Amino acid sequence: MIGMLTGTLALKQPPQIIVACNGVGYELETPMSTFLDLPALGKEVRLHTHLLVREDAQILYGFASEHEKLLFRTLLKVSGVGAKLALSILSAMSVSDFARCVQHEDTARLIKIPGVGKKTAERLIIEMRDRIEKAAEGLPAVTRPGALGDARTEAFDALASLGYKPAEIKRLLGSMDTKDMSSEDIIRQALRQAAD
Repeated sequence: MIGMLTGTLALKQPPQIIVACNGVGYELETPMSTFLDLPALGKEVRLHTHLLVREDAQILYGFASEHEKLLFRTLLKVSGVGAKLALSILSAMSVSDFARCVQHEDTARLIKIPGVGKKTAERLIIEMRDRIEKAAEGLPAVTRPGALGDARTEAFDALASLGYKPAEIKRLLGSMDTKDMSSEDIIRQALRQAAD
């Protein structure tokens, strides 16, 4: 198994790249998040990789971080999600954004990703709920769902810990202009609304 490649970036043609390592050019497919962070041609690049072996092809995927690779592998375990859709998801949002979508049951954001319909979004949330927690164990605290320090996210987590369901919290926060509000103010206002 090829777990990582370090070499010279020889070709950039989205979503494919070629990395030259000791005279061998490895062709990789990357999510746009990785592609956009690549150095200039001829520069050294280091990518975490996943080799997918199918009957008709062997495809090498490259990721800027171990976290992206871990999420990619986790997504492949979801029924109906193939490598192409997993790349689409990683191209559309960061690992922490995806984890937050799953935690907050944000199907509206997921269906904006090409290839993700309502049923797929719901399946992703259901099947990734437990898996994303395991995947998040390997991530730095900053990318864990709810650990971004964002007031709205902190309020969401606090309301969830009080026993409110995600759909109910979304309804409460959805009608609120939370810009420039502290998490405490958001929570107070949400609780007032819930009591009305």
